[in-house]
Amino acid sequence: MLQIAIVGTGNIAHAHVQGLLTFPERCRIVALCDIYPEKARRMKEQYQLDCGIFDDHEKMLASGLRIDLLHVCTPPYVHAQIAINAMNRGCNVLVEKPMAASLEECDAMLAAEQKNQVTMACVAQNRFRNPVYKLKKVVDSGLAGKICCAHVNSFWWRAHCYYDLWWRGLWEKEGGGPTLNHAVHHIDMLNWIEGRLPEEVTAILSNVMHDNSEVEDISLACLRYTDGSVAQVTSSVIHHGEEQGISLQCANALIGAPWHVRAETGKSNGFPQEEGNTELIRRLNDFYESIPDLKYEGHTGEIDDVLTALEGMTRPLITGQDGRRTVELISAIYKAGCLKQTVFLPIGREDPFYTFEGLLGHAVRFYRKAAAVENFEDVGIRL
Repeated sequence: MLQIAIVGTGNIAHAHVQGLLTFPERCRIVALCDIYPEKARRMKEQYQLDCGIFDDHEKMLASGLRIDLLHVCTPPYVHAQIAINAMNRGCNVLVEKPMAASLEECDAMLAAEQKNQVTMACVAQNRFRNPVYKLKKVVDSGLAGKICCAHVNSFWWRAHCYYDLWWRGLWEKEGGGPTLNHAVHHIDMLNWIEGRLPEEVTAILSNVMHDNSEVEDISLACLRYTDGSVAQVTSSVIHHGEEQGISLQCANALIGAPWHVRAETGKSNGFPQEEGNTELIRRLNDFYESIPDLKYEGHTGEIDDVLTALEGMTRPLITGQDGRRTVELISAIYKAGCLKQTVFLPIGREDPFYTFEGLLGHAVRFYRKAAAVENFEDVGIRL
């Protein structure tokens, strides 16, 4: 049975605990750690856990407690430090999104994984949601043809007070706004479905609703791939309704998640037939419906995958390399938006935006965060 520790017991940690408790015969939570230990104690009581409580992850790692897998659920600016310390102690790690605040930190984490011969997985739980999982299967089938233009809508809405929390809305602590912390899910989806990164990026960053935050609350990015195909990514916390999704204009049809499909066929003058390509639409719908549902979705699905990888000594679906690719594209969006120029990938070690310090040195600070609260009341979140 695998012994699990969780560092950071804020909102997202509940999804980890609930996922882990789905598999009581495979794993056991043995420690909770938070710089506010009273939060860890409340979590222990809420879920009736038999586990230790720590206020510092290094104390926990030095305690002699056996930890097979450590979940990092803290703010992004300490992901790398905690993950590397854990891996240097021989622990496998599962790191919440985003993997880290910079490519330099990602590479240090990957080096620690290799040096210590452990496994690092990164959270991108939307790959374990049926609409996204099945969309990937449809793309890979080739029925819709090659992707020509992707539209990625990471539409979230957050009230003004969202950025009152002490670490949010600061480049130094949060590492960015919705581009890094919300659209990270959709950018991972895009990279996974495309199977590649773009070669060039342009972007606009703005903050139009949250004057208690340094960082952007919306970004618009345009991507171009080596074959000339393009993508558009909107990362937002100003969109009422939170209608998120991905649409892929492929050579033969439009497909997307939530699942939708359209396909055209042309008249002799090049204009579309009114009824469209009904045969291809039927084939695509039939193929989609034939794909079995995942047994577990969301965080529970990813936790099942990571446990299975550790039990079988295989690789998880979402590795550190996947997490790094997502951070690289996000870094390119920030570079393009902050410098107001087209950015070409890959981002090399000599690039200022390779490091967190380089990002901080070039970041656009839209407003000054003048006040903060230490903790919010626990009223839950939506995933």
